Amino acid sequence: MHISWSIVDFLSRSTNHLKMKLILFFLLTFFWISIECIHPHPLDPLTRSELNLVRTIIHKSYQTSTKLNSITFQYVGLEEPDKAVIQSWLSSNTKTKTLPLPPRRAFVIARFQKHSLEITLDLSSRSIVSTKLHKGHGYPMLTFGEQTIASQLPFTYEPFKHSLSKRGLNISHVLCACFTVGWFGEEKTKRTVKVKCYYKKGSANLYVRPLEGIAAVVDLDEMKIVGYSDKHVIPVPKAEGTEYRASKMKPPFGPKLKGIAVSQQDGPGFTIRGHSVSWANWVFHLGYDIQAGPIISLASIYDLEKQKYRQVLYKGFISEVFVPYQDPTEEWYYTTYFDCGEYGFGQSMSSLQPFTDCPANAVFIDAYYSGSDGTPVKISNAFCIFEKYAGDIMWRHTEIAIPNEVINEVRSDVSLIVRAVSTVGNYDYVIDWEFKPSGSIKLGVGLTGILGIKAGTYTNTDQIKEDMYGTLLAENTIGVYHDHFITYYLDLDIDGEANSFVKANLETVRVKDQKTPRKSYWTVVKETAKTESDARVNIGLKASELVVVNPNKKTKLGNTIGYRLIPGSVVHPLLVSDDYPQIRGAFTNYNVWVTPYNKSEKWVGGLYVDHSRGDDTLALWSLRDREIENKDIVLWYTMGFHHVPSQEDFPVMPTLSGGFELRPTNFFESNPVLKARSPKSMHCPNCTSQHYFG
Repeated sequence: MHISWSIVDFLSRSTNHLKMKLILFFLLTFFWISIECIHPHPLDPLTRSELNLVRTIIHKSYQTSTKLNSITFQYVGLEEPDKAVIQSWLSSNTKTKTLPLPPRRAFVIARFQKHSLEITLDLSSRSIVSTKLHKGHGYPMLTFGEQTIASQLPFTYEPFKHSLSKRGLNISHVLCACFTVGWFGEEKTKRTVKVKCYYKKGSANLYVRPLEGIAAVVDLDEMKIVGYSDKHVIPVPKAEGTEYRASKMKPPFGPKLKGIAVSQQDGPGFTIRGHSVSWANWVFHLGYDIQAGPIISLASIYDLEKQKYRQVLYKGFISEVFVPYQDPTEEWYYTTYFDCGEYGFGQSMSSLQPFTDCPANAVFIDAYYSGSDGTPVKISNAFCIFEKYAGDIMWRHTEIAIPNEVINEVRSDVSLIVRAVSTVGNYDYVIDWEFKPSGSIKLGVGLTGILGIKAGTYTNTDQIKEDMYGTLLAENTIGVYHDHFITYYLDLDIDGEANSFVKANLETVRVKDQKTPRKSYWTVVKETAKTESDARVNIGLKASELVVVNPNKKTKLGNTIGYRLIPGSVVHPLLVSDDYPQIRGAFTNYNVWVTPYNKSEKWVGGLYVDHSRGDDTLALWSLRDREIENKDIVLWYTMGFHHVPSQEDFPVMPTLSGGFELRPTNFFESNPVLKARSPKSMHCPNCTSQHYFG
């Protein structure tokens, strides 16, 4: 990865001419690249040169004479050192002493001669350490390369040309895309996808103009069409009113929004050394994975009273995004996507746009992944990091009870945001990790982009006589009901690895003492989970606080230190448990699971999600009912949305946001930001009051 400043920061701070500004920009970019080379870390994602090395090593061992049988790279990622090795490396490294990195290894899932291979490579010795043939169900993540090839096949397929002709459509205005098909009880499956097509004449918003009723089935291993259907002719939704590009908009415009200048005259408050970030009282490592996207590791917070950094989170990332649509008809029943395991959340990350995706004070970071042939692919501006000055209040109090005195004490809040956007087909997911000086970590997800649209014959709701499984958004345009389940992997190490999961249940007690007029109150009854089955929780069914504690450490007052989960948008699956999509997505059966740490248990939907059968999921692992009390444990949390589309979501959807918080609970001896000072104020000449910009 490489790091660069947002150009606007230079433009706002420099008084020199444009040439000098650009020179400074490129010098600073070179500076950050140099910094990265000086500060390697065992958890750094594979570099461009390492990805090239992986490709070279594997090609030497798997050479074929035909392109069809050539090896393809479905997944390439860092094979992380064991947790104990990482902790030992960290504890041994000081400002005056730096140990060499543990051996760098890569893990590859490749397709070769219609088989899935798991290959582990040692990059230092340039050798293959192990190769395992996958014999179970399911297939690896789809690559962009094979999706592109498959989506072009219909254009040379005569039945498809005939389908377009009878609809009077020009083939030059048609685009096609690949869609996974899941599993619905078949004895045997081939590695197939459905290819569905859209009409782009008159609008770039192709996803709202589907060619309903037409679908091709493509065998990805053979790379040919093995099935085709043209069920019925449905009108293609109109292009009018579907455009979203600013350059194509016509007046009137609005609402009008005024700009605001952000300037950090002393530079940003954070530092980046390689992939390690330091800000205020936080330090953490930012990684990248082709399947998960952003990975936050080794997050620790500085305790002012103890004068040391204390562990909070060993690793956190999005393990899976399950999106089942709710149309059971022949053309739509299979539309139940796993956006990480099937499409790759990291592979789908978009290049962030300065000034709009991220503010003017942001720093941008690039990322690399392996394409189908193993060649590194660059995602420019894959991440941005910035300090957020949103007018929030860290804490305050006004005291008027003291005679002849009014006390107003207020501290303005600042937080650090790590942001990425994954665009999986029609949907854009805005992923935020927000670090707060108070010790909280807020995790946010914003949904925007284009709805999943089904073309229909209806032009008004008065015509609807039966369930159409969605909302009529425009003429012939149905936004299909669907869910988004986002499951996070959270390896919390609260002041150490040995942790426990506590349900602090809020229970009503009836008052028996006749001396008080009160008849009831609630109190806290704590329940420590002994095994995995004790820790499965569906939030909202019972009043409780969910806390990960370190049972071996207490505050001076005797309270057990911990971090609690503060849920945000809570959803539960509405599909029946024996429905095939729910069998595959059984990890959503509970909002919270807790398992003992196991390096191999990373992906809640399994390692091979495409055509999976639900036999390698969190729900299956957890049936072992392992002990989790005072152990190294992982918390899995599923948030999400039941999405009933509305006309306001069309033609492009305003961001729908949700999230949750990890908040310290008796972790500190008192308020950790009691002595924090508000950021330096800056006078705003055209404003009616002062604002805090840093």
